Amino acid sequence: MATWNSRGLRGSALEDLINRTNEKYLENGLALIQKIPTPITPINIDKQSRHITLAYFEKKSTVDYIGVVQGIPVCFDAKECAVDTFSLQNIHEHQVKFMEDFEKQGGVAFFLIYYTHKDLFYYLPYEMLRFFWDRAAEGGRKSFRIEELNPEYILPKKHGIFVPYLDILSKDLEDRDF
Repeated sequence: MATWNSRGLRGSALEDLINRTNEKYLENGLALIQKIPTPITPINIDKQSRHITLAYFEKKSTVDYIGVVQGIPVCFDAKECAVDTFSLQNIHEHQVKFMEDFEKQGGVAFFLIYYTHKDLFYYLPYEMLRFFWDRAAEGGRKSFRIEELNPEYILPKKHGIFVPYLDILSKDLEDRDF
């Protein structure tokens, strides 16, 4: 049984930035993206603050976000990284499988990685993640370095949009062979 405690809130600032970005995209009629809640069962609740201090996950989650952008189904997960090397242990096999199945159905799957120490957002397409995932499965590195990533997929700084991933999603679509 997987448990949750306050460590699980590490990505909440990133989640807030993405949620605010998604609200902007909705307001502008560009996208409808929903945060997928992870179902938990509380075990301990701090009576004073009324916060959950210990819980267990009811089932494995798939991705953090799912929705549609101009008629294109999308799903993505958000991760933080404090160093130049991203460990694939931060991604679970059931997430990779879900993304694979999502793409087989004509959707677009990706990760948004926030390199906190560089204040840099990166759009990692499923296909690139799959390369790293398969490399690890074949006995190679169980991580990837920031230097291995395509610099064209770094999210630009954009006034009024916290995590402007739609520009890079557009590039991802252009780069694919449909």
